[in-house]
This record gives sequence, structure tokens and C-alpha cells, in this order.
Amino acid sequence: MAGKELAKHKMSAEGEEVPLNAIRVFVTIAREGSVTRAAAALSITQSSVSRYLSVLQDYFGAELMQRRGRRSQLTEFGRLFASTVAEPLDTVCFTAKRMRRRSRQETNRIVVRTSLSTFAYSFLIPNLQAFSAEMGGVIVDVVSSLSPPTSSDDYDILITRDLSVIEPADDWEIYNEQLVCVGSPSHVGGKNISIVRSTPILNITSRPDILPTWLRAMNLTSHDIKSGARYDHNYLALPAVMTGRCLLVVPEIIVSDMVRQGVLHVVPGTRTPSGMHYRAYAVDRSDNPEIGRAFCRWLVRLCRKAALQEAEAS
Repeated sequence: MAGKELAKHKMSAEGEEVPLNAIRVFVTIAREGSVTRAAAALSITQSSVSRYLSVLQDYFGAELMQRRGRRSQLTEFGRLFASTVAEPLDTVCFTAKRMRRRSRQETNRIVVRTSLSTFAYSFLIPNLQAFSAEMGGVIVDVVSSLSPPTSSDDYDILITRDLSVIEPADDWEIYNEQLVCVGSPSHVGGKNISIVRSTPILNITSRPDILPTWLRAMNLTSHDIKSGARYDHNYLALPAVMTGRCLLVVPEIIVSDMVRQGVLHVVPGTRTPSGMHYRAYAVDRSDNPEIGRAFCRWLVRLCRKAALQEAEAS
């Protein structure tokens, strides 16, 4: 083959190489809805994102995005390509991360994901050292998310009240949620349930079910109580109820230690089941399935102990 023809053939072959980095950036653009947000998600500059987009469009010889007024949106070709490759790309990235963990021989580590952030903050995490010691130094990573889990998410165990897994997993019921009304000892001490009619009760927007459920169990209505301030999560409301002249209806398990320490006081006669059940799932694809199952069994014992202490206290 002549020199010029060989060079031409080589350039043609190189031109056929799939621009994988550009595909990854484009999928991020499609997910985030703009070049600006994609750049932020990938921690690169907008100009870099634009260059990757140009590389991919040159590869296809087709536009992937088009201007509509002051905004850009995917073309029909771009939407088809993004929807086709997004999931396989996630699978590749997820598998690579898991193999990287395996190659580093992180055989003594598990990831616990939970949708119960206050439960994790006030009950689970303070007890993790006991599990680690029992299992010879196992490291437990904890992540919190309210999003439904997928099979490409990196976790070994899911602890939740309202989510479920869509893949093979062993599961345990770890706690039947009990509700109590609490306040500071100086404000609640010596008083009975009638205090709820005159003292503001805080509202938790992430758990709008709690207060109506508790009111029904107490034969009360929203007109019988004073509505207090709103907080996104229970862990944000706890400092307010510990220091202020207000009450909080809350899952008993997340305040049990504070009640035993005398930081909070349960209003007598306010304990009732919520009808919600906490569950733990150990996914089959875990790199450490035996450790994951051991963790779930340990958590069942821990929650049963807490439930027994709650029943005895009431």
C-alpha cells in the first residue's frame, strides 16, 4: 500500500473509534437538561462540555441538540441515542466501581443505605461501633437517600420504612414504629396529655403522616391542638423541642436514648403504634453477603432490645 493511501486508511480507522468520554458527557447533558448543569455535575468547565458535544456530533454527522429561543433541547436523534445508551453506560460505570472495590480487597467493608435519616443519626450510627467490634473491625459506610433504589446503586443493605428493592434480597422486619409526644422535662414534667391542647406541636414536612395518625389514636382533631413551627426532618426539630416551649410527636426509637438521659420527657398516655414497619434488605449482589446478613440480624436484635426498653418505660 502506498504511503498516502496507508495514512488515509489509518486516519479513517481512527475516525471510527467510538468517543466514549463524549458519550458519557452527552448522557449527563441529557439527564441534567443543560450544558451548564452537566458541567457542574461532572466538575468540568462548560467549554469542555461543549467540546465533547461537538466531538460526538462530528462522529455522528448529526445534531444532538438544537436551539429553541434562548434554550437548547435534544433533537429527536439525541433523545433516541441518550435513552438507548444511558442504562448500559450506568451498568458499565457501576460494574467498574464494584470491580475496583474488589481489586482493592475491601472485604471488611459494607455500605448501608437508608431513607431514615433521623433513625440513622440518633439510633443506628451511635451503635455501629458495637457491630464493628463484634465483627472484628468491619467498616460500615452509611449513606442517606429518599430516592427509590436501583440495581445499579452501590450499597449492600437498605434500611427503610417506605421503599423496597427491585432485585433479589433477603429482608428482615426490624421495628414496628411507635409514636410518642415529647417535650423538655422542665415544660412537660408532672403534666398529663391535656398539655397538648395548649402547647404548640411542631410539624415535620418529611413525615406528614405522623401527626394525623397520632391525633386519631388520641381521639383528637387538628382543631384540638396548637400548630407549631415546621421543620423538614425530625433531627432538625429535636433541638427546638429540647430547648423550647413546644412538643413533638415522633417515633419513639429515635428519642429513647434522650428520654433515658433525661434530655426529653414523654407526655404520659401518648404512646401509640403508627402502623409503619422498618425493614432491612441485604441484596444478593453484595460483595460481602455474609457480613450484610450478619448486620441485619444484629440490627434486629438491637431494635428488639430498644422496643423492650420502650415497653418497660411505658
